[in-house]
Amino acid sequence: MRLLHTSDWHLGRSFHGVGMLDAQQDFIDQLVEFVSTEKVDVVLIAGDVYDRALPGVDVVRLLDDALVRLTDAGAQVVLTSGNHDSAIRLGFASRLLERGGVHLRTRLAELDVPVLFPLDTAEDGPLLAIYGIPWLEPRLVAEQLGVEPASHFEVTRAATAKIRADVATRASGRTVHSVVLAHTFASGGISSDSERDLSIGGVGAVPLDLFDGFGYTALGHLHGRQSLSPTVRYSGSPLAYSFSEAKHRKGGWLVEVDATGITDVREVRWDAPRALAVLRGTLDHLLTAEEHAWAETAYCQITLTDPQRPAQAMDKLRARFPDTLVLGFDPEGATAATTTSYSSRLAAADDDLSICCGFLEHVRGRSTDESEAAVLAEALEAVRLGEMSR
Repeated sequence: MRLLHTSDWHLGRSFHGVGMLDAQQDFIDQLVEFVSTEKVDVVLIAGDVYDRALPGVDVVRLLDDALVRLTDAGAQVVLTSGNHDSAIRLGFASRLLERGGVHLRTRLAELDVPVLFPLDTAEDGPLLAIYGIPWLEPRLVAEQLGVEPASHFEVTRAATAKIRADVATRASGRTVHSVVLAHTFASGGISSDSERDLSIGGVGAVPLDLFDGFGYTALGHLHGRQSLSPTVRYSGSPLAYSFSEAKHRKGGWLVEVDATGITDVREVRWDAPRALAVLRGTLDHLLTAEEHAWAETAYCQITLTDPQRPAQAMDKLRARFPDTLVLGFDPEGATAATTTSYSSRLAAADDDLSICCGFLEHVRGRSTDESEAAVLAEALEAVRLGEMSR
């Protein structure tokens, strides 16, 4: 059998204000084509299918279309909920969907209820058992799992213990190879800027040894594809959702299974519809350097290093890089005058003109020139004369 490990689709997410439904549709097209060409038997989705608990109608329609096309291509789907999903809403009609080959594991009661696949034709032959651990909010599930304190470690340990007990029961008299989906932050994983923090109120990372003994653990939550051990991996998100992911190679893992267990795991790549560029330099250099020509069609995050913030910087940059989405300013060789807090400048100002010029410099990142100072001085004088005439 062939399993395709994916996660963190985040359907409905935007990228710095730019809608991503078209890019997500492009990923699904690649996914369906891969499943059909490579004859994938099961697609695993380890949580964060949607980006929010109440997805829009067009987003729900996109997932519906994806599931229909994947099953039409000959694959079954095993799907768990993540911290961005509403487990209740995502799990709606799970028993009905199971008849069509879509297996939802979003409820605590289904932790130790695997999706079973025979690995040969013998009645008591080896089985592949796929378990799904949805996102477990410690404060909500600790009591039901009978653990304390309410921590990520304790609830995950209890969940994996229930799975091990079920594997042991099923393995009486036959071979059972286990695959576990889990949406969590495992120790050793490298995070990016686009993931929601799981550690509010405590340490969120769980140790890898909680997944010892399983044939393969398909993790979700972190957006960079990575191997934490030969049997524990993150597939990462199929698309970049922050500029911190600009160097990621997006994809998943194709897992080969036969009667002897996991035989091979290999990298799968997804093509990004748009490149990400993280650029840094002076405005003049960025506008003229040939080395940045490739970024003219990319989504750009640009940091200007000019000593003073250039006027109309965004307009000038977008003339060359139309999709500049983030603009920062980090002047090289910044002096105390440019780094002093506004409150300190205000305290040091000795007249109204200094206050006004200091404010303008604070919000723009560059000092006022002579013409601007003259306009401000004229305005202040007009105010002073107007007050005297009252």
